Amino acid sequence: MKGVMGSKELALFCRELADSKKAEDIIVLDVRELSNATDYFVIASVTSEPHLRAVAEEITEKLREGHDVRSRAEDGSLRGSWVVLDFFDVMVHLMRAEARKHFDLEGLWGDAPRLKPRKRRVRKATPA
Repeated sequence: MKGVMGSKELALFCRELADSKKAEDIIVLDVRELSNATDYFVIASVTSEPHLRAVAEEITEKLREGHDVRSRAEDGSLRGSWVVLDFFDVMVHLMRAEARKHFDLEGLWGDAPRLKPRKRRVRKATPA
């Protein structure tokens, strides 16, 4: 399913990918009115270094394989407590809980509206 993805759609898809790997407390901040650098922040907590690696790999691989989207840059270390995946209009912050609490991105960007997750389509059962 390759195709052009808007920044909002990309942010929500990154959220879904992080959720699929059990990232915790995932939020999407709309920073378009507050930042010239990006449109959305996706912020998620991870529980360990292997978890950080798994979530980062899920996002980068699914975007590359399914949508031909590659990160412009990656900052941090998969062996550390915080990794940023920079997709230009969307920046994904994967953080261990202690780093997330310490840097408090939600507080720093407290004026940014939060996007709600996409509603999953529920298929109605067809009578047999």
